[in-house]
Amino acid sequence: MITLRQLEYLTTVVDSGSFTRAAELLHVTQPALSKQIQALERSAGGPLLERLPRAVRLTPMGRAMLPHARAALADAERAGAAARRAAGLVGGEIQLATVYSITLGVLPPVLRIWHRRHPDVRVRLVEFAHADALLAAMAAGRADLAVGPVPGDWSGPVRTLGTERFVVAVAAGDPVAADGDGRVELGALAGRAWVHFAPGNGLAEILDQACERAGFRPRTAVRTEQTAAAPLLAAAGLGPTLVPANLVPEGFAGHLLHPEPHVTRVLAAYARPHPDPLTTAFLDLLAEHARP
Repeated sequence: MITLRQLEYLTTVVDSGSFTRAAELLHVTQPALSKQIQALERSAGGPLLERLPRAVRLTPMGRAMLPHARAALADAERAGAAARRAAGLVGGEIQLATVYSITLGVLPPVLRIWHRRHPDVRVRLVEFAHADALLAAMAAGRADLAVGPVPGDWSGPVRTLGTERFVVAVAAGDPVAADGDGRVELGALAGRAWVHFAPGNGLAEILDQACERAGFRPRTAVRTEQTAAAPLLAAAGLGPTLVPANLVPEGFAGHLLHPEPHVTRVLAAYARPHPDPLTTAFLDLLAEHARP
């Protein structure tokens, strides 16, 4: 029989990269850890881990089991938290997943209101670079609810939050800002080198698609893994960039323009099937106060 302890041991070995480090984190002896992993492998019907001289690698069977192990552990943690909330023992915890740009642009005002209303409820925030990774994490049970682009196929509750508008950020003295009407044809920027995003970042995909619709492929001056850095690099004169308007900080030193054609993204909050009352309350707050 597979136990939660065995699944916890497996995920800890994978995350730490070694049996020695995992045993330290779990406060058990290495032989005891190895014994539990061997028992799990017997129950699974084959090897889950390949022991290398300086590392540990998942076998194909281990890769298949790992997401289910994480989901089972997350479900067990949520079950305990729900029971403690019902017993009035603790305020509880919301596990919230999102993409990087939304953490910076949409969530802070909502989290401020939530903390004021529910000071004893912790929020554990998990961030992802791309909406596909966000959806996969939710499907694997790694969070109670998510905020991101509208999921294509989801069986739990979904609340549409609104439409996020994108702007082109450039340096204050950039020639395209001289027109003064606050708009820019994306095609007029076809010859420019752009402040782009690292591969795998959802905003990189949005920028590429917007430029493709305007008839060109953007050249890259610099790629950043930090979403918040893009408008700052654009303001420094490295090239234009395309970001959600709510991501741009107050007192921005550059210039913002509305692209033609418009670039938008519909955002939603979605929860796992049968959310508990605390998760439902957070969904209601998002629907009321989130301003994409």
